[in-house]
Amino acid sequence: MPANEPTWTDERVELLKSRFAAGLSCREIANDIGISRNAVIGKLSRLNLTREKSSKARRTARKDDTRGNRPKSVPRLQYQMLRKLYAEPQPAAADDESINNENRCSLLELSEEKCRWPISTPGEKDFCFCGNRPLEALPYCAGHTRLAYRPGSRQRVARA
Repeated sequence: MPANEPTWTDERVELLKSRFAAGLSCREIANDIGISRNAVIGKLSRLNLTREKSSKARRTARKDDTRGNRPKSVPRLQYQMLRKLYAEPQPAAADDESINNENRCSLLELSEEKCRWPISTPGEKDFCFCGNRPLEALPYCAGHTRLAYRPGSRQRVARA
């Protein structure tokens, strides 16, 4: 379409209204008319054309949605795992001394099956990573997960 030609001609507006009345989606209308979906949504809004759906219809549509069978997201799984971890009794001192140090590894030896908790200062001769077996879907072993994800450790900022 040339730049100086209007997007909404009388013919396109009539096509929009007829397709909308037929129940086509905004995407389908846009493809039929040859314009963007956002242009269709904007014009429907300016023409005050809306589809009223009852809340019951929306709930039914959500229940029938095939996406309901997809696996839970990674952050949700991590939250559940951390919640379970903190439900277990806490050791008296959750610091580096209470964590097994036998499996330390270098950066080159680091993999998905090893805890990624850094030990010492990067660049130092004794710098390494924990290397213990991490919890599923988390980067750290149980001991370092407790150190990394302390409940209530975020400081609250007082608002004036």
